[in-house]
Amino acid sequence: MLLAAAVCPCPPLLVPEVAAGAAPELDGARTACSDALAVLAAARPDRLVVVGPAEPSGRGPHPEGGLGSFRGFGVDLAVRLGRGGADTPSARELPASLAVAAWLLERAGWSAAPVEGLGVGEPLAAGRCAEAGREIAASADRVALLVMGDASACRTLKAPGYLDERAAPFDAEVARALGSADVTALEALDAELAHELKASGRAPWQVLAGAAGTAELTGTLLYEDAPYGVGYVVATWS
Repeated sequence: MLLAAAVCPCPPLLVPEVAAGAAPELDGARTACSDALAVLAAARPDRLVVVGPAEPSGRGPHPEGGLGSFRGFGVDLAVRLGRGGADTPSARELPASLAVAAWLLERAGWSAAPVEGLGVGEPLAAGRCAEAGREIAASADRVALLVMGDASACRTLKAPGYLDERAAPFDAEVARALGSADVTALEALDAELAHELKASGRAPWQVLAGAAGTAELTGTLLYEDAPYGVGYVVATWS
């Protein structure tokens, strides 16, 4: 059963070494993420599952101990998902979203429960997302989710996806739904619109909706902003 969830953005810029001189611009988001992880730890889960967007090579399960790095962003920094030892030559590298999650967990000194990862593809249909969420929720008596994903990347002229007038209303509805634990609204997110707005969090958020089901969790919005023209949301469900 899902006891608690934390929703965090997944830009590698959250890692100060990657952001370099721009690091202070995301201090508020980092603080909110730390507060969200504290809510997960307080729930005392038996299992923590990290869900994040992934390219084809990173989709599917990632065991505890999986390794990731930020070398692709010009920084020689490695991270490990949880405390396991899955660093064999055959182990897949974590997708960027799970690497950011691993960094957040390491930063928080996470030790509350074993950690596993799940990379989900941007095209995954809402029904499949919900099914994956229900499977996660049924996997242990006390399950927590760390859900990684960004809202639109089209909030300003300098945003990665340029300016799209649909982006701000889309992000506002996402923030409202995540901040109020509105499962129905998350399930109803338009996958095509999310794709057009480059919102990487759509599928992970719908996995969360499936996991929450009828648990009647309460949501709290901790952070919502669009630095660099990309929507970032931090929220907790408990």
